[in-house]
Amino acid sequence: MKTQKVGEVFNFFVKHCVAAIDVLGEINIGNKLLFSGATTDFEMIVKSMQIESEEVKIVKKGQKVGIKVPERVRPSDEVFKILE
Repeated sequence: MKTQKVGEVFNFFVKHCVAAIDVLGEINIGNKLLFSGATTDFEMIVKSMQIESEEVKIVKKGQKVGIKVPERVRPSDEVFKILE
């Protein structure tokens, strides 16, 4: 499986199950992401992303984004885009 690092988690909002991510590479709605860390390891398809409560379809390096995730993530978890 070929991957590209596209971000790092800096916060997690338990109530909404949202990962706050420092973006290091472009992420689009529909991309398949891999979250990886000491106790984190899952894949998901991006269905929703927000920057300051506004829905966005694409984020680029240098932005901070919230992505709804199916499981708990932790600060310092790495985010990879799975390249088909």
